[in-house]
Parts: sequence; structure tokens; C-alpha cells
Amino acid sequence: MNATLQLMNNSFDSLKKKDPFSDEILALWVPVASYWLFSTFFHLLTKANIPYFEQYRIHSIGDMQKRNKVSMARVLSMVALQQLIQVVLGILVLHPLDPVSYAIREENTINSITAFFFNHYHSIHFAHILAKYIYLVLLPCLQFLSAMFIMDAHQYFFHRLFHMNKFLYKHVHSHHHRLYVPYAFGALYNHPIEGFFMDSLGAAIAIEVTRMTPHMSMLFFTFSTIKTVDDHCGYAFPWDPLQFLFGNNVQYHDIHHQSYGVKRNFSQPFFTIWDKLLGTEMSIKEAEKRGGFKKNTT
Repeated sequence: MNATLQLMNNSFDSLKKKDPFSDEILALWVPVASYWLFSTFFHLLTKANIPYFEQYRIHSIGDMQKRNKVSMARVLSMVALQQLIQVVLGILVLHPLDPVSYAIREENTINSITAFFFNHYHSIHFAHILAKYIYLVLLPCLQFLSAMFIMDAHQYFFHRLFHMNKFLYKHVHSHHHRLYVPYAFGALYNHPIEGFFMDSLGAAIAIEVTRMTPHMSMLFFTFSTIKTVDDHCGYAFPWDPLQFLFGNNVQYHDIHHQSYGVKRNFSQPFFTIWDKLLGTEMSIKEAEKRGGFKKNTT
């Protein structure tokens, strides 16, 4: 216990000395800021009640007010608590980088890759360009994609466990399902235990396993936060890139919040692979047959 407290004290002391726009600090506050900004956008869109956008709403405002079993004030307070835990975990997990040491390591790695390709192609210029492309473009892309798959696997099995175990569902996961009609601010509304084990810990494991830099960690966690908010926004926009590029989108997740799909579509936040492999997927067509996604009026 004392060792943990000492670690936290050392981490916070180090944090105080950091530039708020350094990669390590950005990785802590940018995902949080993105949640509030993106959710506020959808909240204002709902309040504006613009006919063009309302045609894409999955549920009516009246349905939202009638069916949801938790106040927005409660939702926002629980989200703030989860994000506080998330920031503390981030302080403990993120590895501060010494710019000089990092630059030397980067140069040495690029030089090693360059030497490898020079032995094959006998062109130092081509070998160096290829090495920089691999290190600065290909490797980060592979890290990002790998982190997406790791987070998906982590969240699928924890999410399914929270549903299949009656005790965990009743006392933990049922909090999130008080939102029968999801909305953006409710994307991170969870019991703190679920928020820690499924969301914060899942991201931390993905970042740690792929050995992302703090800068890459910030990009990954911000993207996953925005994706999660979009999955709960309540609008099925055909031109939303997050919705037409990913099968796991706002309609896919909305099925899971309905009584007919509560034990289906556990996958989140990116792909539907685990639902397909393990037979827990409910398609939008199947949901429509069960009365889902009817045109709503406000």
C-alpha cells in the first residue's frame, strides 16, 4: 500500500513539472476534452431539433424521456468520476520520455533498418527512405490497428461477462442499461467498477502491449472515445465516416440497448468480429423484423 502511494506521489510530482501541452499530459486531458466537446455537439443538435437531422434520429425525444431510468445529472456525475479514475490510471501507466534519449533511440532504430535494406538493395538513399517510412508510418499504423483489436477483445469478453453473470449485471452493468435510449453524454455512463475494468484498463492494456508513445496513446484513446460517443449519439447519419466505415456503429449498438438485443452485439467499440465468431451478433435487418429502427417523430 505504501509503495503504491509512493508511486502515485512520485507520478503526481513529475506531472506538476510537465508542460500541459507535452505528449504525456495531452494523453491525459485530450481524450477527456474530446468526450465533452463531441457529446456537447450532439446534445445541442438534439436541442436544436432541426428537421434535416431529426430524420436520422433512431428514437424520439419523447421516447428518450419516457424510457430512460436515470437523470442526465446522474449520468454526467458518474462520467466525471470515471474520467478521474481514467486520468489517475494514465498517470501511473504512461512512460515519460526524455526527448534526447528518444531522439537517439529513434535515430539508431532507423539506422539499423537502413543497414538491413542497404544489404539487400545497395542504395543508401532508397534504404533510408524505406526505413523512415517503416518506422514513422507503418509501425505506428500497425500499433494503432493492433491496439484496436486488443481493446475489442478485452471489451467483448468483459462486456459479455457483465451480462451473463447475474450478480455483475444486477449490481454493475445494469447502470449503463438504464439508458434504453442511448445519447452521447451516456457513452461513458457506467458503474465505476465497469468503467475501470472494461474501458480504462482495456485502453491501458492495448497501449502497454503495443508499446505506444504518449503521443500515439493520446491519438488512440481520443479516437476510441470519439468512436464510443458516436456509437451512443442516437443519430444514424449515412454520411458519418465512423458509421459507414465500421459495422459496429450507432445502430449496431442501439440493438444491444433494446430488450430484444440485450444479450446480443456485445462487441465494441470498433469491429464485430467476436460477435460473428461466437454467434452473438444481431444484424440490423433482424432487429428491423423485431420492430427496431422504425421512423420516429418528436
